[in-house]
Amino acid sequence: MAAVEGVSLDPEDWTTLRAQGHKMLDDLLDAMETVGERPLWQPIPEPARVRMQRPLPAQPTPLEVVHEDFLHDILPYGSGNAHPGFLGWVQGGGTPVGMLAEMLAAGLNANLGGREHMPIHVERQITAWMAELFGFPADASGLFVTGTSIANFMAVLIARTRALGTGSRHTGIAAAGRTLTGYTSRVAHGCVGQAFEMAGLGSESLRAIGVDDQHRMDVAALRAAIAADRAAGLTPFLIVGTAGSVDIGATDDLAALAEVARDENLWLHIDGAFGALAILAPELAPRLAGIEQADSLAFDFHKWGQVPYDAGFLLCRDPAIHRATFAADAPYLQRATDGMASGTHWPCDYGPDLSRGFRALKTWFTLRTYGLAAIGESIARSCDLARRLEQRIAAAEGLSLMAPVQLNIVCFGFTGPDADRRNEAAVARLQAGGRVAPSLTRIHGHPAIRAAFVNHRTSEADVDALVDLLLAMPA
Repeated sequence: MAAVEGVSLDPEDWTTLRAQGHKMLDDLLDAMETVGERPLWQPIPEPARVRMQRPLPAQPTPLEVVHEDFLHDILPYGSGNAHPGFLGWVQGGGTPVGMLAEMLAAGLNANLGGREHMPIHVERQITAWMAELFGFPADASGLFVTGTSIANFMAVLIARTRALGTGSRHTGIAAAGRTLTGYTSRVAHGCVGQAFEMAGLGSESLRAIGVDDQHRMDVAALRAAIAADRAAGLTPFLIVGTAGSVDIGATDDLAALAEVARDENLWLHIDGAFGALAILAPELAPRLAGIEQADSLAFDFHKWGQVPYDAGFLLCRDPAIHRATFAADAPYLQRATDGMASGTHWPCDYGPDLSRGFRALKTWFTLRTYGLAAIGESIARSCDLARRLEQRIAAAEGLSLMAPVQLNIVCFGFTGPDADRRNEAAVARLQAGGRVAPSLTRIHGHPAIRAAFVNHRTSEADVDALVDLLLAMPA
């Protein structure tokens, strides 16, 4: 890989590089094909940790040597989300198609901050598809981001701009002389509160509304909280609904939230990190009724969409207010009427990033290669697996549900006076065992075993292994 004449970083011998590249690709495909035959997770051995503390590499190392280090010290010690037994967190398993597309994107090395080139139009194509899928206007704006946490933050900023005007970008929110308040359920993802902090509003400005027995936001309590804040001289500006809660997979009554937002003239944002894509499964889509009325929607293609990490997305009904929140007039971003710098609106006008990778390509490949119907079937199947686990728990002595099963997440645990300790110990033991790996959460203050079915590779055998291993554990 020595540089040509000391200038270029291209190889002197492309034939050798090509052969090594094919080997690297084959090794990854082999690993993906046999992922279920290896431990889901295993501790990193101390020698590998030590080797990962090498000194700064001032001199070159042959590519084949670096690749061997990857095979020995990195590949075997991942987080395991590609494994069919990975049940702990809501993470997609990826696909070989997505992996190959990511390679193509890296080879193209496109910066999607702006300018006139086809990768920009690929992202716009996906925006148009998502607008159609979710019933948004045809001119809705969209943007790829790292994930829903950032998309939720951006939505808070957009709603803040709508409430205070674009002048607040220059004078700051304090100059507006109003205290903004937002509303979400008490089981909403923690990133929503963090978004309020980063937006300068403070997490205390976000009201955590109670939920019903299905973990859906209490709409009557929401209306009461808004009325109380108005009476106190505060300025309600935003409702954040949830489609697929992080704890049990609950979905708010989105149509009811849309009605409140209309009545109160508030921005309605939906955190649909994984649950929004349930719209691809005909039997699940009715649960999302009302999502088409949202002002903005955040979700991740890298969860139920199975696109490799990372591929978050923000969809916004009003492109004008979206653009007004982020667009900046800078001489180095000057637009032209034609040529490479042409185009009225660039992606950097809709978000904070000027340097943006080609996340859209792996998503475009995934959607086109597999088709929405197949992805929807995978989503529906993951919910079927959750119901199978629910049935196994109901039939098992010593196990019980700790929350209602709504989509693909099952929260359960041991029964008896020592259940809390046993639940915690069981999860740690299962994760170390490397066959199936649930995670822990807390339901009504108690530790619960949480199994989230997201990976398209997971099967009934993994459900049965989880229950059988738990039942075989000593009390």
